[in-house]
Amino acid sequence: MKRLKTLLLAIILFVGGTSLSNAQSKIAHINLGEIITSMPEYKAAQGEIEQLTKTYETEIQAAFKEIDDKAKQYTAEGPSQTDDENKKRKVELDGMQQSLAVFQQTAQKDIMDKEAAKIKPIREKAQAAVKKVAAALGYDYVLDLSTLVVATGKDITPEVKKELGI
Repeated sequence: MKRLKTLLLAIILFVGGTSLSNAQSKIAHINLGEIITSMPEYKAAQGEIEQLTKTYETEIQAAFKEIDDKAKQYTAEGPSQTDDENKKRKVELDGMQQSLAVFQQTAQKDIMDKEAAKIKPIREKAQAAVKKVAAALGYDYVLDLSTLVVATGKDITPEVKKELGI
């Protein structure tokens, strides 16, 4: 009877230990930033954002030049003008500078909004590929390298790139 209890206890411990080892999750890691920046869609989106940025920069530089030219003109003509006219000109220049500041803020917001709108579907596509590869390889968790301190698990970045065709 004592042998039966010992055998039963050994079987329970073996089954329990096996269950615990099977319950451990498989973890992999990726470099999502590298994947996204390697995607052709990302490169095209970055080109569009750069073009928009250059357009705004050109407009802003032209406005700065216009304000600077008027300031120089008004300074040169100042002594020959009345005090009321000089005050009007100063108010005009101040208004132009304020309008330019508002335009700069609007342009910056527009660029950020366009970038977010362009990058969101690219990020979603990359994340879908990560999920597909993780499922195919049997991983329960996939961590991004940007948030890891130590990464000793399997790096599935190459597999995800292959899934995306990059």
